Amino acid sequence: METALPIAIILVTGLALALVAQWRDWRPPLWAALAVGVVVRVVLMFFAAGDAHQPVDFVNSFKPAGEAVLNGQDPVLASKGGWHFLPTIPYVYGILLWLGIPWEWSGRIVTVVADIVLIPLVAKLAGGPKASLRAFQYALNPLALMVACLHGQVEPVALVFGVAAFVVARGPGAPTPRMDVIAVTRRALADHGWSGLPGWALRTLGQALRPGPGDRAGLKRGAYAGLLMGLALCAKSWPIWLVPGMVLLLPQLRSRIVALFCTGAVPLFFLVTLPVFAGTSISQIPQVIDTIRAIRPIVGEWGWTPHFTGGDWALRADLATFGTYLIYACVVAAIIIWWRADPIDMTLAILLIFMVVTPRLGAQYLLWFMPFLVARPTRFAWPAIIGVSLWAGYGYLYMTQYKDTAWWLLHQDWSRASIVLLPVLLAAMPWGRRNPPEHETAGPAAPTGPARLTSQV
Repeated sequence: METALPIAIILVTGLALALVAQWRDWRPPLWAALAVGVVVRVVLMFFAAGDAHQPVDFVNSFKPAGEAVLNGQDPVLASKGGWHFLPTIPYVYGILLWLGIPWEWSGRIVTVVADIVLIPLVAKLAGGPKASLRAFQYALNPLALMVACLHGQVEPVALVFGVAAFVVARGPGAPTPRMDVIAVTRRALADHGWSGLPGWALRTLGQALRPGPGDRAGLKRGAYAGLLMGLALCAKSWPIWLVPGMVLLLPQLRSRIVALFCTGAVPLFFLVTLPVFAGTSISQIPQVIDTIRAIRPIVGEWGWTPHFTGGDWALRADLATFGTYLIYACVVAAIIIWWRADPIDMTLAILLIFMVVTPRLGAQYLLWFMPFLVARPTRFAWPAIIGVSLWAGYGYLYMTQYKDTAWWLLHQDWSRASIVLLPVLLAAMPWGRRNPPEHETAGPAAPTGPARLTSQV
């Protein structure tokens, strides 16, 4: 990358300002954080768009998907698997290309705009008196700037809808108290015994499904949050890890059911409308689905797998399969451990443990947890933010000065060095926030009998 030096100066300056803001407890108004974020992103996009080096996937995968839409072709099939997600973002690419905007700009406009919108959303996610500080810190976050402005990866698009879904699901005021499954089951057994448990469970479920006070507002929140999460899943498939936290932020069982329905309906809409908007024939839809589902077991970029591949990329189905099962096990464990915590903290734990155990990862994946960690920092948040930013920056800025053999030699050391960050990310998990927040523990004692769960399920 020819413009690596000025870009690095901007990124380091931004990181220094974010750290000083933390130290001095700066709380600039939201408009100031937003203005800083816009200026920095436009400048970086200017450098990146004019550089002779363009990311391989940005040119060879994303551009063909946009051109396919422009030419009335299916973006998944026409890009020959380069784009293996739903066509939502390629539709926007196609419109920008139709307007005559060069790809080096149009491909980044989508991600930069999404990342700018994330700045006030991080403030909303954080809440409280330091909301504007968190927005300012995200506006200058080096990893977010590199992924959105230099790489043009679509992670910010998935995140802007996913974080918006959390903001909508949480709604105004304090979240509704959630049931403690273990405690409730113990009380039910004490009251009814094993033989009476099925009948009690059915009566409780029936009560939870009945309309109650504020039900309409809760259903609206569920519908809007689900639609936003569905759009996140249309951008990429990984926001599935955000769904449990979003659902738990909603107030009633009915609103959670509505949210799940809407979450699934949006991707289905974009799938069945392929013949209308993308020129896909009905007979090609199964092929599109197969292409979207197909994930090559490429490992060796991050974490523990490079030490089995010598630091190179490799097609290792054994490592990918083991790592996938490890992800599932660790995600379930995180949900159990943080079940009684704030759902945002549970989500942060899920995303961080994914980064620790995943067998395959691109540098852009590290952005997944960033809005949540910036909004609700933990004790080791800044070591994690600085660590992943330095690692990604080495790949984005320094390694791109080299080609062919020299690049691969650098990649071997770079990928294997990432294992140093795993304990840092593990330490950055919200270990001190596993118990319910104060608003969930305060208040009168829980009533006895099935009525106790009417407002909690």
